[in-house]
Amino acid sequence: MDYADERYLQPTSIIDSDHEKVIAFAREVTAGTEGDPVSQSVRLYYAVRDGIRYTPYYPFYLPEHYRASRVLEAGLGYCVPKASLLCALGRACGIPTRVGFAHVRNHLSTKQLLEYMGSDLFVYHGYNEFYLQGRWVKATPAFNAELCHRHRVAPLEFNGRDDSLFQPHNLDRQKFMEYVEYLGTFDDIPVERIVHGWEEAYGKNRVRAWIDTFEKTGDLSPRRFEEEDVIQD
Repeated sequence: MDYADERYLQPTSIIDSDHEKVIAFAREVTAGTEGDPVSQSVRLYYAVRDGIRYTPYYPFYLPEHYRASRVLEAGLGYCVPKASLLCALGRACGIPTRVGFAHVRNHLSTKQLLEYMGSDLFVYHGYNEFYLQGRWVKATPAFNAELCHRHRVAPLEFNGRDDSLFQPHNLDRQKFMEYVEYLGTFDDIPVERIVHGWEEAYGKNRVRAWIDTFEKTGDLSPRRFEEEDVIQD
């Protein structure tokens, strides 16, 4: 195979592309496009981009928090759980799919989120890569269209041929997203590495406080990111 690694087609305990609900959802979304992986990947992308609500206030410290079938059932997640689900859906359709990570600086955020994180640096931002027509193509399903409109950012489109990455500016030509460092691609979600990266970036005490809050609330957060106060540079 040109992409050289069978791992990008195989399920894992986190990217459970063999789960019956994941398979059923993938078939439903891609009905009528069988045998056309480009069209399938596009449909899957939009199903995750807009069908799974983005929230940064989502549990992050255990493997099950990223399990694709769980994310599908929850209907929400931040960029990495959404990338896990899209990866599983791609593999369920027989498309080699993997997860990539990067550190990004978010210049458009909310007052509440900046206070919560203590930084505008998002470490271990997750995206996807599909192997299509002989090469890897990047896809970034993180922000649903409604959220983008609220932040005055054009929703990211994906055509299965060109890389889909965050725009450097919003619709008002203000800084939006800056890629600081690419961290490579993976066949599974490196949960321990993500948590360690967060501890280094945001401080162990802050991350421990986030975990304690999730454990007290049963993985539910009362915070509603889409209702917070948008701020811009």
